[in-house]
Amino acid sequence: MAIAPKEAENAIGLEEIHMERQEPPKGQKTFTVQEAVETIGFGRFHIALFLIMGSTGVAEAMEIMLIAVVSPLIRCEWQLQDWQVALVTTMVFFGYMVFSIVLGFLADRYGRWKILLLSFLWAAYFSLLTSFAPSYIWFVFLRAMVGGGVSGHAQGLIIKTEFLPTKYRGYMLPLSQVFWLAGSLLIIGLASVVNPTIGWRWLIRIASIPSILLILVFKFIPESARYNVSTGNVAAALATLRMIAKMNGAVMPEGVLKEPAKGRRGRFKDLIHPKYLRTTLQIWIIWLGIAFAYYGVILASAELLERDLVCGSAAPPVQDPGDDSEESRSPCHCRLFGPAAYQTMIISTVGEIALNPLNILGINFLGRRLSLCITMGCTALFFLLLNICTSSAGMTGFLFMLRALVSANFNTIYIYTAEVYPTTMRALGMGTSGSLCRVGAMVAPFISQVLMSASFVGALCLFSSMCVVCAISAFTLPIETKGVALQVCI
Repeated sequence: MAIAPKEAENAIGLEEIHMERQEPPKGQKTFTVQEAVETIGFGRFHIALFLIMGSTGVAEAMEIMLIAVVSPLIRCEWQLQDWQVALVTTMVFFGYMVFSIVLGFLADRYGRWKILLLSFLWAAYFSLLTSFAPSYIWFVFLRAMVGGGVSGHAQGLIIKTEFLPTKYRGYMLPLSQVFWLAGSLLIIGLASVVNPTIGWRWLIRIASIPSILLILVFKFIPESARYNVSTGNVAAALATLRMIAKMNGAVMPEGVLKEPAKGRRGRFKDLIHPKYLRTTLQIWIIWLGIAFAYYGVILASAELLERDLVCGSAAPPVQDPGDDSEESRSPCHCRLFGPAAYQTMIISTVGEIALNPLNILGINFLGRRLSLCITMGCTALFFLLLNICTSSAGMTGFLFMLRALVSANFNTIYIYTAEVYPTTMRALGMGTSGSLCRVGAMVAPFISQVLMSASFVGALCLFSSMCVVCAISAFTLPIETKGVALQVCI
């Protein structure tokens, strides 16, 4: 029997051994990766997968939320104006937007695991460098590079999606929101202790530790079996499936693993293939709108709470009783966070998981499309409710619900996007969607911080209108992925 030689499969020179493709003897049983995943079922491997890959959300949340807790300090240190502080966040999302597509393309070509590892090394490296930034320009550039690295963390969700049995995807994937919440709360808690004592540079260094620890445990998670079989590397896929079966104490299906016909991989034009064109365009609209609403809520919350806009009155800003230090009245016109400010951030952040149980039920019983349509419609409604004359507690309640709803929206669209595309273009589909998402995030500050100052009602109506558009797009999506097996190729 002839043995196929080793072939260079990717740009970094790694090699994979491909077995010569043979047709199974007539009458011999065969099985696909999907059938193997369903037969093996859920077990210890998937718990380890959930904890390790889910923890990528902790690292991502810490890096993204980091700017919110260091902005007041860098404003003082470098005497920054408002637009310069805002530019830092914009450039983080710009780096995310650009590299999200690039890393998604590479992941479909060279593997999810390799790109995920690369993204963590990249983000941790540039994050550590940020702590030594000698000037504002260097800080902006290095944070943009961190944003580029963080964009690759989405491969962790794809790996989880491709290993989970169909009936568990709708339950386990939404629970990943717990890790994002943990990361957000962790960075806020660390900031409240580290910033006033040893400074923001040490906060950035400490925030890099989760990424470094995750790099060390990545070796326990294999490359996606679906990806390996889609590239013809059946031997590697079979070895992975056998390992999972052994860990779960399950048995493999009888027969030989069937290799599907090789499909095109990682090509942008596949996203606009007639079969997926409408789905892709509507997904892009939804991603953009959800990010626009999500970051709009966060920034609008800061504006509303700072100005104490109750019943349309323009009352003077409420002073933080825990922030009456000399530093808080710095001549560079910045106001550092005090204990009360950190407490408010923690309360609003907890809101992001408030609707998680209902979100899980909706996803699994109503389906992805209808569930997303309902939560987007409710988001539009609560944006309008901010116009109602109410107390400070009522305003806080509306903002709490908005954070819960926009978080549920993100949860659902992440799952839907990972399920609707075939293996040959799943990472690229997530990458391009994540890129469009950052466009919405880059626009949101101008509405929440600029337009809202000129027309409070106009800004809220714009956010609400975008949510209505997204709700309609979700309801009319041509494909429902609830209970549907993941596809391998177009």
